[in-house]
Amino acid sequence: MGTDDPANDLLQLRGVGVKFREQLNGIGIQQVHDLLLHLPIRYEDRTRLTAIGSLSPGMRVLVNGRIEYSSVVFGRRRALLVVLNDGTGLIHLRFFYFNQAQQQAYKAGGHLRCFGEVRAGYKGLEMVHPSCQRIRQAQLGVVEQQTLTPVYPSTSSIKQHRWLQLTDQALRLLHNDQLKLPELLPTAIRQRFQLPSLRQALQTLHRPAIDDDLPAILERRHPAQQRVILEELMAHHLAMKRLNLQLQKLSAPALPNTQLWQQLAQQLPFKPTAAQLRVIAEIGRDLARPTPMLRLLQGDVGSGKTVVAAAAAAMALASGQQVALVAPTELLAEQHLHTLRAWFTPLGIDVAWLSGRVSGKQRSAALAQIAAGGCLVVGTHALMQEGVTFHRLGLVIVDEQHRFGVGQRLALRDKGGGSDMRPHQLIMTATPIPRTLAMTAYAGLAVSVIDELPPGRKPVTTVVISSERRTEVIQRLADACAAGRQAYWVCTIIEESEQLVAQAAEQTTEALRKALPQLTIDLVHGRLKAADKERVMQRFRDGLSQLLVATTVIEVGVDVPNASLMIIDNAERLGLSQLHQLRGRVGRGSDAASCVLLYQSPLGHMAKARLETMRNSNDGFYIAEQDLKLRGPGEVLGTRQTGIQQMRIADLGKDHHLLDQAIELADAVASASPRAEQALIQRWIGDAASYGEV
Repeated sequence: MGTDDPANDLLQLRGVGVKFREQLNGIGIQQVHDLLLHLPIRYEDRTRLTAIGSLSPGMRVLVNGRIEYSSVVFGRRRALLVVLNDGTGLIHLRFFYFNQAQQQAYKAGGHLRCFGEVRAGYKGLEMVHPSCQRIRQAQLGVVEQQTLTPVYPSTSSIKQHRWLQLTDQALRLLHNDQLKLPELLPTAIRQRFQLPSLRQALQTLHRPAIDDDLPAILERRHPAQQRVILEELMAHHLAMKRLNLQLQKLSAPALPNTQLWQQLAQQLPFKPTAAQLRVIAEIGRDLARPTPMLRLLQGDVGSGKTVVAAAAAAMALASGQQVALVAPTELLAEQHLHTLRAWFTPLGIDVAWLSGRVSGKQRSAALAQIAAGGCLVVGTHALMQEGVTFHRLGLVIVDEQHRFGVGQRLALRDKGGGSDMRPHQLIMTATPIPRTLAMTAYAGLAVSVIDELPPGRKPVTTVVISSERRTEVIQRLADACAAGRQAYWVCTIIEESEQLVAQAAEQTTEALRKALPQLTIDLVHGRLKAADKERVMQRFRDGLSQLLVATTVIEVGVDVPNASLMIIDNAERLGLSQLHQLRGRVGRGSDAASCVLLYQSPLGHMAKARLETMRNSNDGFYIAEQDLKLRGPGEVLGTRQTGIQQMRIADLGKDHHLLDQAIELADAVASASPRAEQALIQRWIGDAASYGEV
């Protein structure tokens, strides 16, 4: 299976040269066995013909017939139009990209066999850019293909026929035992779970026969699919467990002193909830050990994660260590800065500030303060940059961790000391990570959940309204502000754009000022200077403005108890997690709160499902699960940002029911054969096995 196996060298395949190999390497295919793990995303049934007269829009079918008409036509776009007749009806074939050879091949009087999606056209049913093959008249009605046609995930530069050629060769090498792809699951385990061999599974998935259970394959419940999905989930679970075991071999400063936290708790203007106290105790036990804490803190919007972060910081500071709290945006970082200074300054603790906008003498002073030690440091990604030196960094707190690249987090972690010393890490998120993702992406990671909201927090009533009823929404806004409450109007872009339907924040602000002259309306967005942004936010906090028009810059870190109404314009443009985060800005006071999701018609299927979920639930964990089903793990976690490698075959949104079985299988294989464990990780993850390093 390694590179020393000649049969595994891509260059020995017909049609693969050095340049094409580089293209394949670029999408993760390093060796021939990787081709076998590059599975189809769907299948097309080209084994049977469908009569043109029985077609309806939406069908993906194989048809053949005589070319009745062929001509280049000129409309909004130049196109080659071909009319096909099989005796039961006519269908139009439309090609916008074509060459002289195609024009010659598709002349009237010839015969074609075509596969494509049927759609309603201007002159009747049509196919746009179907896959076509010239045939003889004698071949009409005769189909020789006996297997379903796979469609592979690809790039624009690699066409489907190349994937078929490549996988044909790889399957032949496997069938003839020229390519070694060892079976890593013991026979007893495969029999126990009724799983086919890997060779059988790959043959079925690459070239399913017409008598295979196609519905089962399409629904990802075929035993062949279960076999490879389970193996990939096993590999990821084992890799993450191994990484976390390696982490436990490192050293960290023990931070057992809770005295400063006890002082802080006594002066807080509120009493921490039972859930907060439980999580703080969990963190305290971790910090007291001389091995690095790696704990994920999950808490729904408004659950009080900042108090938990402050408690952890107090334990580190009391033990003589520095603390770095990093947030992805200036607005969120500044919110933490104000809160922590209000809590820690009376206790004699300095809170330093560093962001990308801190420059000149201020930056030099901040860097000197950080290098001298003994303080709590709050900042943005600027804390991770070269030139920032910590004296004794004992705890790193990362808020909204999925917004940072894995390299950035590692850069901050590595500021903690020598090669064998690491700071403790507390990773916080207000975007609840579904259990299925946490178990796989963070296998072995300690997880704490704040599952209780502070007293007084009320669920937000959410309504979904078409933008055609904007006038009614504006009147509702006027009524709420007249009653002494404040409101947000959220837009998805700053300036008007011809390409976007979204209402621009600046345009919306002007329109609302004209419609509601009795209100003081302010605007905040990411392009404002930090001082201007803070001035606008402070006016809103102080009640000097009744309505704040904002972009999604207010998604996190804004806490104004008197704001009880939020209107999100073009809500269909945002993901579930972002909508839930925005909605969490209201309902922080004693008044009943509402969120209006304004949408632009017509709504697509996905957008409709998202808005329905928001209307029906305030539960962040339920919403996260739905987000996973709708968008997949890469979007929910941010694959690029977290460094979590995209899975080749498994889809945690669709395959989560297999996760418990995969973990059981993985543990069984690891116990039976450490060599098989290593081979599994190498097969599915390869040299990227350190992708989850934290």
